[in-house]
Amino acid sequence: MSAEIDAFTSPTLKHLRESWWDDDFTEFLAETLRPRPGNRILDVGCGEGLAEVSIGRLQISQIRLVGIDLVPSKVADARRETAAHNQRVAFAAADARQLPFIDSAFDSLYCVAVLQHIGDVQAAVKEFARVTAKNGRVVAVEPDNSRRYVFTSVPSGQRALEQSVVFFDAVTTSRGQKSETEIGPRLPGLFAHHGIEPIDVRLFPVSHAWLGPPPAAVWAARRKSIDDAVTEAGSDLARAAGAEYLAALTAYEADAAQAGSTFVEIQNTMLFATVGQRA
Repeated sequence: MSAEIDAFTSPTLKHLRESWWDDDFTEFLAETLRPRPGNRILDVGCGEGLAEVSIGRLQISQIRLVGIDLVPSKVADARRETAAHNQRVAFAAADARQLPFIDSAFDSLYCVAVLQHIGDVQAAVKEFARVTAKNGRVVAVEPDNSRRYVFTSVPSGQRALEQSVVFFDAVTTSRGQKSETEIGPRLPGLFAHHGIEPIDVRLFPVSHAWLGPPPAAVWAARRKSIDDAVTEAGSDLARAAGAEYLAALTAYEADAAQAGSTFVEIQNTMLFATVGQRA
């Protein structure tokens, strides 16, 4: 899988749609959502419209796709992307915890790598149940960010990873954000609590490995992620943690280069896809 899914650049799989989504995953969604002609399907957290374009390639006739995202600029990007593919999709800027739709408005709903960023997950899942029609499908896919596996063959790699956790915690604190790190395996229980009967759970591994030192572009992307996060956070706490993380990352890069062909870095995360049916 893509090396962009990197614990050294992000504490979560926030780039999931762009880095991991493939044809097999699109087919999984189509299989579990069971779209029929005339169905209305809601994408909660549409991002830049990747899901809508991917589902459109399946050429399922007469389905009506609607996408919402909290970030207006992403909604605008999604509109442009789907229009470029001659797709008619409705989009709106909206909060997953307060969906702007009437009860039972949709025949099915899906949400991919969004709940991990929402503090009040209960409110979001309650809304999923409210806007989904009886017997409609709800599919949510999330990781367990608390159990990402990372191995490096040099000790400085582990130190850099530990410092990355401190840094991203500082950034999150500076932004006043809270996220659900273990949301993936908790989805079936959340569904059941809000009237969505869990009917299936599937696991999708997301991983990559470097044998030999990663190329310069990887290290540059890691440094850029620090700079970008510090700029966005704009706090002394984030700047101090960022400086320490950057120093640890620089030492890791040097040790990886010195190790040469004996260097190894392995990362793996599991995605939990829960399929439910509105009771």
